[in-house]
Amino acid sequence: MFRIVIALLITFACAVPARAQVDPFRRDLVEIGYDQPLQGHAPVGAYVFYYLSRPQFGDADHALHLALSPVYVEGEWAVRHVFDADTDVGIGVRGGGFADDYDEIRHGQWLREQSFTGHDGGIDASLYHLFNPGQRVPLNAILQAGFRYVAFERDGRNPPNFSIPENQPIARLRAGLRFGGIEPVLAPDMAAELSVWYEGEARLDAGRYGFDGDRQVQSRLQRFWARGLLVYTLPQSLQRFSVEVTGGASVHPDRLGAWRIGGVLPLDTEFPLLVPGYYEGEFSARNFLLVSADWSVPLDRAQQWRAGIGAASARIDYTPGLEEPHRWVSGVSASIAYAPASKGWKASLVYGHGFDAIRDARRGADAVTLLTEFDLERMGYMRSDATSGRPAD
Repeated sequence: MFRIVIALLITFACAVPARAQVDPFRRDLVEIGYDQPLQGHAPVGAYVFYYLSRPQFGDADHALHLALSPVYVEGEWAVRHVFDADTDVGIGVRGGGFADDYDEIRHGQWLREQSFTGHDGGIDASLYHLFNPGQRVPLNAILQAGFRYVAFERDGRNPPNFSIPENQPIARLRAGLRFGGIEPVLAPDMAAELSVWYEGEARLDAGRYGFDGDRQVQSRLQRFWARGLLVYTLPQSLQRFSVEVTGGASVHPDRLGAWRIGGVLPLDTEFPLLVPGYYEGEFSARNFLLVSADWSVPLDRAQQWRAGIGAASARIDYTPGLEEPHRWVSGVSASIAYAPASKGWKASLVYGHGFDAIRDARRGADAVTLLTEFDLERMGYMRSDATSGRPAD
């Protein structure tokens, strides 16, 4: 029991999502998510963090956002209108424990003896430019450059002949073009986005690790991806539809920089790759295409209870050494959600079935996920600010 509690705290601690854009709305949110596989044994899939956004921090020319979990912090201080009226600059810092943990999963088995812990800290600078001021759907360019240091730590189950990677100084460059966007909240009513991204990393102490050096930390990693999504809620019936298509590719991939696909925790990262019924991050991909959709409808006259169904499918080119027997993996979900009339909090219980999961030499697996969001301002714990630009109900 003690080990389970420690594992939960470790997983909670490292789940702080970064956001590649100045948040225009005031927010005080507590986000909690927990995923429980019903077959097999996997790393704990969970997050809990407090997200604070102040679009006017001190005055209208400065903004601040912070994401805090028990042992990790990520934040950015932004200065508006630096070069012209439509260009902002942000300085971000992040650091803490367990953010770079690596879990080896093959054929539905979590190989704990080949998994290890990673802690990091870093700083970055961002440039945000708005191309179409005054338009309902913004078109933003984002350029980020940063540096972080990752310290890896052996776990107690690592055998003596298994070496972990050297500690890594990492320089990073990201560039993106985003039309629209999605709010960092649980189940938004409306959203639309088309975006394309590039990210390059230079690992300054690359080398081999594992059993007799059978794995490689690449010195250069490049990733390219694009996302299109639409979330819409019908005004009268309040039926909610969403569809998303995301594709990604990488150059010089390795285990530490691969795309991780699986699970249904929506706020674990900025670009979650969700397929219900699987472990969180069960599949390791060098290239992928993921398509998902869901639909939900109110169940009662007060429109506080909702039921929904969803499906997702991904075509995966696996990271070398982590190949799985199926190129396509698919899953379906069913959910029930509740939000009181005050909208101070919301919760959702999701059941997922993964058709292509391998558990005990058989195909098929199930998982249950609990998602909760508390809006501290709506609940009366934070002072409301009429000038904050908070979205209307």
